[in-house]
Amino acid sequence: MKPIEAEQFTRSLTHHGEGPVWLGRHGLAVMDMLAGDVVLVDNNGAETRREHLGEVVAALRPRHDGGFVAGLERGFCLLDDCFAVTRTVTCWTDPSVRMNDGACDPLGRFWCGSMAYDLTPGAGALWRLDAEGSAVKVIADIGCSNGLAWTRAGARAYYVDSLTGRVDFLELGPDGRVVDRQPFADAAGEGFPDGIAVDLADGVWLALFGSGRLVHFDRTGRRDAEIAVPARQVTACTFAGPDYSELFITTSRFGLGDPEAAAGAVFKAKPDVGGFAPHAFGG
Repeated sequence: MKPIEAEQFTRSLTHHGEGPVWLGRHGLAVMDMLAGDVVLVDNNGAETRREHLGEVVAALRPRHDGGFVAGLERGFCLLDDCFAVTRTVTCWTDPSVRMNDGACDPLGRFWCGSMAYDLTPGAGALWRLDAEGSAVKVIADIGCSNGLAWTRAGARAYYVDSLTGRVDFLELGPDGRVVDRQPFADAAGEGFPDGIAVDLADGVWLALFGSGRLVHFDRTGRRDAEIAVPARQVTACTFAGPDYSELFITTSRFGLGDPEAAAGAVFKAKPDVGGFAPHAFGG
């Protein structure tokens, strides 16, 4: 298995960094999730802007016609290009459950999943916000909805329910329904499976929270590479930069009484295979 070293890209700028995404001229966006902040970072790793969206900001993606879509604590919101909220969609009212991670599919729909704050099994769900603005619960009885990413062609999505200890793949019907879900790769007992990124060869990078590393599975599910990070709580990753050749990795200080100095920083690494631009929201 090929080892790859990560280097620190930013200072420690989040308490619980999550959901990194490349936003072109805005640079890299990182969610300080439990602070409800979107943090923008330039090409040199410097923080350029911080926008507060609510109690929680779970995930963010660009919109086709400008602005952004985001997952908030209990639903979704639309933002203009200045990060001002223009519309909100509430999916539930239970304060014990929050959104956690999400991404857009190639057809322009935004998917985001939920979890209980105390990780109650079955309390979460996978939700989809369609371009016209309606929210649909796609899968119920999720433990901790986490990483979600589509291949570039969109033939399948990879999905993590952390409490299963594995990555699954989802096959979608033309109406957006999940028509099949099968185990893809197992990481049980190696850390808490968290965020993912898909590369140009349909391989998957998986962040293993608590382990200080990410592992790579090729499109067949074979493990073939690993990235070591000098912070235990790695949370998520994304391909970013002008050519999407580098993998940017978020980390967390959450719950650590004696965190590493770099916990909460963003790291970067250069895998053999790069990635592609994030799919955008059509609404």
